[in-house]
Amino acid sequence: MQVKLIDYARAPLEKLYAAFRTCYSSDSPIEIWRNIEAEKISHDKIREFIGERLKTGHASPLEQVVFWFAIANVSRSLSHQFVRHRIGISFEQQSQRYVKFKQERLAFVMPESWQRAGLDREFEEHLGRTSELYARALKAGIPAEDARFVLPNAAPTNFQVMVNFAEMLHICDLRLCVRAQWEIRRMVALMRAEIKRVLPEIAVFLQPKCGENRMGYCDETLEDWQKCPLGRVRPHKSSLFELYDRYGSAKARALSEQEFRAVEEKEQL
Repeated sequence: MQVKLIDYARAPLEKLYAAFRTCYSSDSPIEIWRNIEAEKISHDKIREFIGERLKTGHASPLEQVVFWFAIANVSRSLSHQFVRHRIGISFEQQSQRYVKFKQERLAFVMPESWQRAGLDREFEEHLGRTSELYARALKAGIPAEDARFVLPNAAPTNFQVMVNFAEMLHICDLRLCVRAQWEIRRMVALMRAEIKRVLPEIAVFLQPKCGENRMGYCDETLEDWQKCPLGRVRPHKSSLFELYDRYGSAKARALSEQEFRAVEEKEQL
């Protein structure tokens, strides 16, 4: 698996600052940008302002910051999950219709679980026979778009992806969760690492949804929460609902995070 950040929107922090400021300022966007370009607003001030706005959950300005990724050698199993993300993301994927894979033995992605189960040899033998059949199909004149019918979910594929920051947050919410399949979780972690390399100020918000900078609690089933290694660190939504019922909406809203933890410990939630 390879993940590379090809490019990202120029001056992303400034774009975020101006987008948020447009919503909350009497100044026009033109005046806001004049101040930015005249360096009347320090870089530290811009970063501080963005950090505070990101905590509010106001997501629409995040759509104005865009990233482009090159992703190689991930499985078709992963791609079927990845392309279900629809809003704020654009995919270009290697075609199995127009690309003829002519190497003697096709490449495949093997999950480590097959090796741990001692079935990796059978996996390789099966896919070796698939490679032979695919090659025979092409040689017999069967077009690639029909020969591909024998290719499994383990077949590798490549992407070029354009994604805005709002959707990247949503992808991390779901795909960095320990319940996500290992391969897509690893890919998204590499995407996050690439963003962190160039924009650490906003990469800190790329977390699973239970992270401190996201929802802060788990909304999966209670059984899944109990199996999660973070399950004793991040509260489950049932704990929040129970707290809400016990103390009422006004008091529940007034509780700070520190107070919530004290009540949680006291009540053994």
